Amino acid sequence: MKVQIFSDVGCPWCYIGWRRFTAALEQFPHRDQLDIQFGSFQLDPSLPEHDHRSESEYLSQVKGIPAEQVAQMLAHVTAQAKEEGLDYDFDSLVVANSWTAHRLIQRAKAVSADAAIQVEERLFNAHFERGESIADVAVLTRIGMESGLTEEQVQEALNDAQWEDAIRADLAQARAYGVTGVPFFVLDERYGLSGAQPPATFLQALTQAYQEHTQRSPLKPIVTDAADDADAALQGQACGPNGCD
Repeated sequence: MKVQIFSDVGCPWCYIGWRRFTAALEQFPHRDQLDIQFGSFQLDPSLPEHDHRSESEYLSQVKGIPAEQVAQMLAHVTAQAKEEGLDYDFDSLVVANSWTAHRLIQRAKAVSADAAIQVEERLFNAHFERGESIADVAVLTRIGMESGLTEEQVQEALNDAQWEDAIRADLAQARAYGVTGVPFFVLDERYGLSGAQPPATFLQALTQAYQEHTQRSPLKPIVTDAADDADAALQGQACGPNGCD
């Protein structure tokens, strides 16, 4: 069963959401039957490749969020990340455009799903925990090769336009699904699940989708015990163009 995860490596809730999703996978008996694919999404395509501002300054100046609210938001996200074993360091975070990082992810997807997952995880770690620039060629080269890509494949990612075409294809697919914030999970190309949901919710969603994966119908929201009716879409904590929850 295909699982698409639309994500931006500059999105703090995407890393948290991935950790919670993998916790659900550990309990899902059919995890070996899943084809997990990360889909590219950009929260702010207008960002320069390298930005001199801190994360707090960026959110205040570009998103128009008051400084006090930014501080509270980052503290909340940091605490939530800590619960998932992640050590976010927003003071050291390097604000950067994620486009080149997505090129590397796309090249890794062409190698294997496992390689793409390794690249995605290492990019998250570099950005949120290590204070490294996800637009830096040296950082991207190291991450690509640590994830099993050859140096030639990394260079292809950085220089071949076909990987930009692959990004644009993902962005078009996200628009078709109506994705406006990430992380966003699409199960079996039919069920949509938004945000960094708790592992139990992911597990219930995977179970429901897997049981019905031979059926075909338009994309619709997953309905679990947390939803009141069939029209209710589960909305977890996520990041959108105007900031993060």
